Amino acid sequence: MAGTEHLTVRREGATLVLTLDRPQARNALSLPMLVGLYDGWTEADRDDTVRSIVLTGAGGAFCAGMDLKALAGDGMTGEEYRDRIEADPDLHWKAMLRHHRPRKPVVAAVEGPCVAGGTEILQGTDIRVAAESATFGLFEVRRGLFPIGGSTVRLPRQIPRTHALEMLLTGRAYSAAEAAAVGLVGHVVPDGTALARALEIADRINACGPLAVEAVKASVYETADLAETDGLAAELARGWPVFDTADAKEGARAFAEKRPPVFRRA
Repeated sequence: MAGTEHLTVRREGATLVLTLDRPQARNALSLPMLVGLYDGWTEADRDDTVRSIVLTGAGGAFCAGMDLKALAGDGMTGEEYRDRIEADPDLHWKAMLRHHRPRKPVVAAVEGPCVAGGTEILQGTDIRVAAESATFGLFEVRRGLFPIGGSTVRLPRQIPRTHALEMLLTGRAYSAAEAAAVGLVGHVVPDGTALARALEIADRINACGPLAVEAVKASVYETADLAETDGLAAELARGWPVFDTADAKEGARAFAEKRPPVFRRA
């Protein structure tokens, strides 16, 4: 798959690596970047040889949010992408994972600033690795803006409400250690190694049964807001069919034969 002006795409085995690539602007969101992200999520779901996705940024930054110069009227590069946005007014929200969830697990590898829209995109990822000097925060209120990428809904469901409200209402920056302490990220690693750790995690995911992985991810999100009884019923409906797959039989056979399983999405 080809990338766009501000987003590069490459394969690492069964992992699709999407790199926000506008380092001179700390990877602030642009039209080409949003279109590339949407195309990346879509292609990963369509391509059965992709088992996981890693999202990262170039030049020692993850994402500094929306391009505020463009918001102030200074224009934004990528005029050729405007037709895509106009054809699908929801495309930018899907790109930011606001209300779009890829089937494949998404691992974030964060170096440097991951603020404003960067922290909002982060909340749409499944597993998060941060470098020690990474910074996080939702700065919108400091500029008289609203974090409309989903944070007032998702953040209190992902971290304790008191921490979510402090982050949302003060607009202050958080260190990687603080982000890990409140549960916003799961791993803090030495600077320069976030991508390597994310790829290690993706490789472990890739070694598992893809149908099982996708069903587990779907079940976690589908049942998140259900009462326990309803959630358990939904889990059974999602999980039982996995046991009838050829991959499930292959997993049991490989265990008995003491060899790595060869899963075929069947």
